[in-house]
Amino acid sequence: MLSLHRNVALGVLAITIALAVGGAFVPEWILYTCALVLAKGLVVLGLCLLLRMNLVSFGQGLYYCAGAYICGLISQLGISDAFFLTLLAALGSALVGLVVGLFLSGYRSVFFAMFNLALSMILYGVLLKSISLGGSDGVGVAAPSYLGYTPDNEMRLYIFFVFALAIACASSLFALFYTRSEMGLASASVKDCEIRLEYLGLSVRYLITFNFVIASTLAGIGGALVAMVSGHIIPELAYWTTSGEFVFITVLSGPNGILSAFGATAVFETIRLVAGQNMPNSWQILLGSFLLLSILFMPNGISGLLRRSKGQKSNAVGEGVNND
Repeated sequence: MLSLHRNVALGVLAITIALAVGGAFVPEWILYTCALVLAKGLVVLGLCLLLRMNLVSFGQGLYYCAGAYICGLISQLGISDAFFLTLLAALGSALVGLVVGLFLSGYRSVFFAMFNLALSMILYGVLLKSISLGGSDGVGVAAPSYLGYTPDNEMRLYIFFVFALAIACASSLFALFYTRSEMGLASASVKDCEIRLEYLGLSVRYLITFNFVIASTLAGIGGALVAMVSGHIIPELAYWTTSGEFVFITVLSGPNGILSAFGATAVFETIRLVAGQNMPNSWQILLGSFLLLSILFMPNGISGLLRRSKGQKSNAVGEGVNND
């Protein structure tokens, strides 16, 4: 098991290095899209952790928007260090997630999902009506610096891409080892039988709150990255359609994958980009059709498809050994 973890971790590091090197040779619009994929993939990664517990949050835009606005408002004070802004966004969204999680841990199913959505829409309404926070126009975000280093315009986007890539790599490795830890395995058991976990002395509400804080933190970091790469934040980051996109991508990813969260985000953003250029007035139809097809043919998402193909390959190898 340890060797498997080590091999997967080495694979994640190898992919990260390859993407960092390859990013130096691609156009800026691809770097921008990839940065968005990494940022939104963090939100999806947190939702995948909740989905392992059979919990779905339709209001993850709340923490996504909170992280973005923390980053944007702090940058208005003249602080532009990307590491510091990301840390503050993570801490702020984690605190919000802790407060909300303690309340929501007693709810399940549609109540859990809709309470999150209601809170997210409250934040959207507050931001939309608040003139001091920019109202519907939002707030501009200064270009980030990195521990005192401010890249020039030609290198700015590439340096940020590497920064976001490093955060995505660290988050993926954390999620990989967490899901295979005692706490992660116990959390995955919540969907099967909560009473048994309580008999074993484990608090289900504590497990839900803990995973909820992780998901909120990842969403806040993703929001901060989006704020820095786009240079602007708006209340729509907390709108229900934003949260719906994250749920869409999570369904496409499946609950059992780590890298599939970023892969599904890349697929979603690619389809939206292509459809938006070729079908500007009806691109939602293409996305909806793609979701229906993915549910029909990939009910467990990309991660389930990969596991199934891997299982078929293992069965084929086993049959060959038995025949020999």
